[in-house]
Amino acid sequence: MTTAHGTADGIVYRLARPEDAGAIEALDSSFTTSTVFEVAASDDGFGFLLREVSVDLPVHKVFPPEEHDEQVFTGSRGPDVDADARTFVALDGGELCGFAAVGYAAWNRRLTIEDIEVAPGHRGRGIGSALMERAAEFARERGAEHLWLEVSSVNAPAVHAYRRMGFGFCGLDTALYGGTPSAGEQALYMSRPCR
Repeated sequence: MTTAHGTADGIVYRLARPEDAGAIEALDSSFTTSTVFEVAASDDGFGFLLREVSVDLPVHKVFPPEEHDEQVFTGSRGPDVDADARTFVALDGGELCGFAAVGYAAWNRRLTIEDIEVAPGHRGRGIGSALMERAAEFARERGAEHLWLEVSSVNAPAVHAYRRMGFGFCGLDTALYGGTPSAGEQALYMSRPCR
């Protein structure tokens, strides 16, 4: 997919370009939630229980800016471009309002959603779903069998969005965020078949 595609609501989707890097890094990915997902070991010790619980005070989380690999910010297929990685962007009136960075691994035929973000003022408009569908299209082109992602247990809004997009829980890591500002949160893994 190398051309831009617009939608009825005026959002344009295309592959990222080098000049998009600053806007991608500056995109506000913060969220506020009144519920989180709690992970507990099952009574038999061989499994985990996952349940959504209310919190006394809403959780507001701001993620630190990330540096993204420059080679995925291109719509061309030059010699330095990773054929198995793409970044798709959403533009509203020429302004970046969302992106999805993805990578394909041939050994397990998995397309990993490395990062997907939609600016707060644009959430709830289907932009995340449209970006995910562009990722799914790329996954099918590469021969992937499923899409896979990781999300924090406190990011209940994202978990609900992913479930609406057809993702289901497939695993967790209770120690992934240890030693980071997110210590105490658990990494939830979700996947969906490529369809």
